[in-house]
Amino acid sequence: MSYSQDLCTTGVSGAFQGQVFGFSGGKTIVDQNCERLKLSKYLYDMGMKVASVALLCQDERVFKAMNMAGTPCPYNGRIGDDAKKAWDENPNKRPDKDDALQEFIKECTNEPNPKRDKINRDVVGAVKVLYTRKTKTNKQCEKEFYGE
Repeated sequence: MSYSQDLCTTGVSGAFQGQVFGFSGGKTIVDQNCERLKLSKYLYDMGMKVASVALLCQDERVFKAMNMAGTPCPYNGRIGDDAKKAWDENPNKRPDKDDALQEFIKECTNEPNPKRDKINRDVVGAVKVLYTRKTKTNKQCEKEFYGE
């Protein structure tokens, strides 16, 4: 906040002037994190505490911190243990789904692991290769992995 204005934008500009001609340009940059914090504060001030936390939980860092603290983020109106169970059942909806996918691959490819019997090794290998290379087919592979 500058000049007592409560804005989540920053102005960027530049200019050049030569002997014959000159040009200038500018644009604004929106700070998404600032907007999320303000919206969360307004929801909290209106008594919508769960909605406020849910909004903050869209940030991967907040999501992980909430899990580490033992208070999982809300999931479709569910809170507490019900929310934790819902997040575990829907890993593709998690803000940290990339980390969850990597953890799943690690668990399923290490020996010994009972989960290995339930999973096709070729699919896990393909997911691992495509995921690390970040190819265009990665999205297709994630759809198959998550069942969407």
